[in-house]
Amino acid sequence: MRSFRLVSVVEAISFLLLLLVAMPLKYVADVPQVVSIVGPIHGVLWMAYVALVFLVRGPLAWDGTRTLLALVASVLPVAPFYVERKWTERPAERAQQPA
Repeated sequence: MRSFRLVSVVEAISFLLLLLVAMPLKYVADVPQVVSIVGPIHGVLWMAYVALVFLVRGPLAWDGTRTLLALVASVLPVAPFYVERKWTERPAERAQQPA
């Protein structure tokens, strides 16, 4: 679980770096090397996120809809932050929290 939470956050940060730093540097400042570095790092993190979604769906008791939404979140810049924060508690932990 902890690895999924970590990868979710790092993947979201890498996506934001790619969109907000690397891409503007490539197209505005004509420095394409940054995308060549950040892009593959983000790609590996994205693949790890997707793989971990399938590994944690059982322990977290995610149904097909939640699993699909977690996968869709991987292509939205800040959505993995939400998934990490709101959906990574195990069912037993959710039941213990006061309403």
